[in-house]
Amino acid sequence: MTPFRRSAPLALTATLVLAGGCVERTMKIDTSPQGARVFVNDEEVGLSPARFSFTWYGDYDILVRKEGYETARTHYRVNPPWHQFPPFDLIAETMLPGTIKDEHTVPTIELLPLGKPEVHALVQRAAETRDQTLYKQ
Repeated sequence: MTPFRRSAPLALTATLVLAGGCVERTMKIDTSPQGARVFVNDEEVGLSPARFSFTWYGDYDILVRKEGYETARTHYRVNPPWHQFPPFDLIAETMLPGTIKDEHTVPTIELLPLGKPEVHALVQRAAETRDQTLYKQ
């Protein structure tokens, strides 16, 4: 057997491993109205519509803030696609050439305008707070 025939399978395997692919995971979060600050798991990821990369599949807590609107809190679960289960994940992340794009879009988060508090309720809360502080001393 010639040296070329012995090294050909090794060279082919090395080429496949070195030219291996990867999985690009992204998540998109949009709000109505747009331009709100988006936090995912207590980390700010940008203004809506926000698109960012993530590393793991699972549960995400999403918090959205915009001046003049109520703060919105929601939960989103990112389920892995078929190619992220063993043994397919090994093939997808190391042996397939190119990049597999895995994009998840969170349903649009509707922000509600802040309502003005009723004067009577505001005065009542202020009186209760005053009474609590006076009686604690």
